[in-house]
Amino acid sequence: MDLFEHSAKRRRVGEPLAERMRPTSLGEYVGQQHLVGPGKLLERILAGRQLPSLILWGPPGTGKTTLARLIAEGARAILAPLSAVSAGVKDVRAVVAQAGQRRAEFGHQTVLFLDEIHRFSKSQQDALLPHVESGTITLIGATTENPSFEVNAPLLSRCRVVRLESLGEDDLRALLARALADQDLGLGARSLKLGKGVEDLLIKVAGGDARRMLGTLEVAASLVDDGAEIDRATAEEAAQQKTLTYDKAGDEHYGVVSAFIKSMRGSDPDAAVYWMTRMLEAGEDPLFILRRLVIFASEDIGNA
Repeated sequence: MDLFEHSAKRRRVGEPLAERMRPTSLGEYVGQQHLVGPGKLLERILAGRQLPSLILWGPPGTGKTTLARLIAEGARAILAPLSAVSAGVKDVRAVVAQAGQRRAEFGHQTVLFLDEIHRFSKSQQDALLPHVESGTITLIGATTENPSFEVNAPLLSRCRVVRLESLGEDDLRALLARALADQDLGLGARSLKLGKGVEDLLIKVAGGDARRMLGTLEVAASLVDDGAEIDRATAEEAAQQKTLTYDKAGDEHYGVVSAFIKSMRGSDPDAAVYWMTRMLEAGEDPLFILRRLVIFASEDIGNA
């Protein structure tokens, strides 16, 4: 079964709302207009039918997996999805063997979609090189980490890095409205309404992550009866505490630390307190923050 086929008939019972609401065409895709808009990169790539290997880099819930499926479908290629969390070189070799057979017998192009590609070790990434280079497979990797640091230079040189951005408020509003209105795959059959301020709350909690927003909406919907209004208290109960986007060693870690230092350098106490609180709330070691303060006192104040 090709996993980019998303007709309503193939939906599984109990599938999460975010999964059910995945777009089935680029026309339904919301956001990333710098990539999918008229005359933009992906439209031009698909017009040529010959896909280059791509690395889709962006925050969670911005549509990387969906975009990979739609790209493969638009190019009329066979999609072979793997997750680097659970797959290994043996799985890659099996996909490559099938891809080579398809190309030899039918001339079909195979897209290997490797989710969380940064989880592959350097040696595992090296195993992809000859097959990408020979064109046996077209690689589409998805990652939340900067590929310059997490993907081997030889493999990276054979791929085009495509940056996805967090979804904006207008994009999230459009997705929310679609989920509430869709009678077949969304919540339209339940005739639910959102109370005052609930839409803004769901969007704020999402933090640019469509999956998070739809997941919160689905939980809130499960707490009320058909035809009811989801009020703010119910939405807050469904949202609980938002998990801050932060990591201990990746881009978010260094980005937040940099913002913390720059806010102090710019004499902005409110911003400095915000970034420090964000690090602490996300579980950062207070000693790390203290060390950064000592370094700042020495380098930025002492040297000045």
